[in-house]
Amino acid sequence: MTDPPLHSVPHARAIAEQLGQLTRQLALAPPREAAHILATVLDRDVGILGHFTQLMATGSQFAKRTSEQDILPPEVWLAVGRAANELHDIGLDLDEHTEALDALASAVAPAPTTAPKPVPTAMVVRRRR
Repeated sequence: MTDPPLHSVPHARAIAEQLGQLTRQLALAPPREAAHILATVLDRDVGILGHFTQLMATGSQFAKRTSEQDILPPEVWLAVGRAANELHDIGLDLDEHTEALDALASAVAPAPTTAPKPVPTAMVVRRRR
């Protein structure tokens, strides 16, 4: 019995398209919402950056195995492994800044200012006679 075909490539393309949509939304978002988006993206446990780092680490393991089997050149393994390490380091560097983004995202929005009630002027007030 054969395994069903994996739909990984279309899945990767769909994720890339969603990232493009998120990028456009981030560009148009007001500051608090933009901060919330970035804080979510940068969350190392559940965010995009953390998951992408894990994906690249898994890709590095794949590249290592195939390099050891002389299927891929060792330079590919080194490049993918270096990318995974750099992403990990970038995540560590950004960790200290996610608190500031979270603080902005959760800041209480200022109460909307209400216009003062109009005060009648002499021209508008009518007198009773």
